[in-house]
Amino acid sequence: MDAAVAGFNVANTSILQAAKFGLLSGLAFDTMDLDALALHNLVEHDASISRQDWALGDNLHFNETLFSVMANINPGSEFYTPETAAQVQKMRLDDSIARNPNVTNTDRELQLRSRESSLYLSIFGNTSTGVAPKEFINIFFREERLPIEEGWKRSEILITPDTMNDMEDFIVANSNWTQSQACEPVVIGPGIVI
Repeated sequence: MDAAVAGFNVANTSILQAAKFGLLSGLAFDTMDLDALALHNLVEHDASISRQDWALGDNLHFNETLFSVMANINPGSEFYTPETAAQVQKMRLDDSIARNPNVTNTDRELQLRSRESSLYLSIFGNTSTGVAPKEFINIFFREERLPIEEGWKRSEILITPDTMNDMEDFIVANSNWTQSQACEPVVIGPGIVI
């Protein structure tokens, strides 16, 4: 939580739920095991922009083929926007539905994907408009590092749910999402489903 504020200027309230679920994914009481984040349907979800669906293979490591959907959106522009985020969400979900007979596609996943999109757009771009340099986001996903050498700077504006809500709502409204199933049982830890 402290690293999110120090590194990204992201308020605890913006990532508290994800952090709590991240801790639940492993067996340690006070540390987060990044490999354990692959636990399906806790933090990990189908139709990710950078990871394979759990039912189709490696859902932990970066997948360039899947990420190329995002990397190739909006050709000729050097920026991602909430509009392109919505388009990518739609394209990735369509692909998951076509290839994964067990895809999880409920309102929960839509909200999670849309919050993630508004978060990366806010961290690497304008916190009000969501316009973000492709270079920064591509480096973050592909190289798993902050693009400091390329000129990225931590936002001076604290990123909160309030600063992301309009962007998230726009992404949801423009992703042309259709629910294909009711919410599944909730995974709250290894071997614990309610």
